[in-house]
Amino acid sequence: MDRPEVPFPQLHAFVVLAEELHFGHAAARLGIAQPPLSQQIRRLEDKVGHALFNREPGRVTLTPAGRELLPAARRSLTGIADGLAAARAIGSGQAGHLRIGFAASLALTVLPGLLRTFRQRFPGVRLDIREMATAPQIAALHDRAIDIGLLREPPTDESELSFRTVLSESFVAVLPATHPLAGQRVVQLAQLMDSPFVLLPREVGPRLHDQIIELCASEGFTPQVVQQAVEWQTVCALVETGLGVSLAPASIRRIRLKGVAFRRIEPGAARTRVAVAWQKHDKNPLVTHLLATLGQDPPGEPP
Repeated sequence: MDRPEVPFPQLHAFVVLAEELHFGHAAARLGIAQPPLSQQIRRLEDKVGHALFNREPGRVTLTPAGRELLPAARRSLTGIADGLAAARAIGSGQAGHLRIGFAASLALTVLPGLLRTFRQRFPGVRLDIREMATAPQIAALHDRAIDIGLLREPPTDESELSFRTVLSESFVAVLPATHPLAGQRVVQLAQLMDSPFVLLPREVGPRLHDQIIELCASEGFTPQVVQQAVEWQTVCALVETGLGVSLAPASIRRIRLKGVAFRRIEPGAARTRVAVAWQKHDKNPLVTHLLATLGQDPPGEPP
């Protein structure tokens, strides 16, 4: 047998009358006249199939059926109130679940300040932080597996995603501390012509990889890539062993390895950018809040 649905107003009226045990007082508390209150109670009693109140001259009391219903009615009202509050919090972006993809090197630059500020402003939001290279982030955004991406050199041919630059930085040479060029304050890019290179594979960051190759080509050579590594931390570790040199975004200098030297390069006009990415038509208020949080700090080069 299907259970009859009880509208919220009828339960509310029942609980208030059970607490006041006076139709006039209960009606005043509900902000309605006594006849509508009596109608609400009658409808609820019809659904229950039994009287919920004893109505005597000058006195209203709960029947056994009413006493049985009262705790459940209170729980139901509390559950509805909690549900409405939760829905409002999520609808306004004060609560919920936000999934963020980020390039590993951004743990040294953009990410810490962003997460700290966002958590201070929206403590009720649960963050799911996922370390991902640029190409996997693009795929995850298309699949709606993440809501926000923080990546390097976003593609230019995207029709479904939006991008906003949050950081622009130059390139540096990454050298073993024992490399002959490590003693110079500035390295001419052409001086790396005969050195083996350690680079990110193109498939994890196509535009950044191509940018580095084009930098070398502008100085008349193609880098001899002897080893690839997916993360910049690993690239630096391999450089430290003497396996080769690399070119990397300037923020990589924050990776502290005793056997690695970071040097400015000339020509030094080329820059790489970090961007935030999201679905163009995403209506999630949490995405809007995170974009606003990022907008508080202007893009710039790390110290």
